[in-house]
Amino acid sequence: MNNETILSTAYLAPIQYYTKLLLYDEVYIEVHENFIKQTYRNRCKIYAANGELSLSIPIKKDRAKVKTKDIIVDYDTNWRKMHWKSIESAYKSSPFFEFYQDDFAPLYEKKYKYLVDLNTELQNIILGHLDIQVHFIPTVEYLHNDELMLDDFRESIHPKNNYDDENFRMEHYTQVFQEKHGFIPNLSIIDLLFNEGPNAAELLEKFIDKD
Repeated sequence: MNNETILSTAYLAPIQYYTKLLLYDEVYIEVHENFIKQTYRNRCKIYAANGELSLSIPIKKDRAKVKTKDIIVDYDTNWRKMHWKSIESAYKSSPFFEFYQDDFAPLYEKKYKYLVDLNTELQNIILGHLDIQVHFIPTVEYLHNDELMLDDFRESIHPKNNYDDENFRMEHYTQVFQEKHGFIPNLSIIDLLFNEGPNAAELLEKFIDKD
């Protein structure tokens, strides 16, 4: 297997995404692609009282094709308050939410102009709590598939792809509402973090299929 991979930017990325940050020595983040809607670039999935809930960051696009690095967050609606209230409602009864909430909450009071900056700040907080050290490399131009000498997950880690990945195996862990709706796999990494706390990093290792 390659020691390098390329991923998209992601908003509170799914568990599968974070296994790649453990599996590879160097991680390229694609920011020169034309932004793609309805992906993890600006949305995440959490486990709410009524089941899986998708949270999406509204963006501004003044033309059909805009590079991901230039995507501007839209604050015409108070999505920050809605997202945080949804996260708080979903996880306030989880074992570890109270230990982490003060790190996340302030980011939902700030205004980030660019989507990639917000995503990066959230990811830095998560990586700190998971104690994961990653060498990230932002792309300086769009990398075409036929030119790549690294493993490419830009499109395969997608809300509609059901994590079809030979190096990722989802195993059960405790979720707040699992008695009501059952286990929901590959949600945002915060689902794992708030439910499992310091054990989340060890579980991520177990979700990697190295055979």
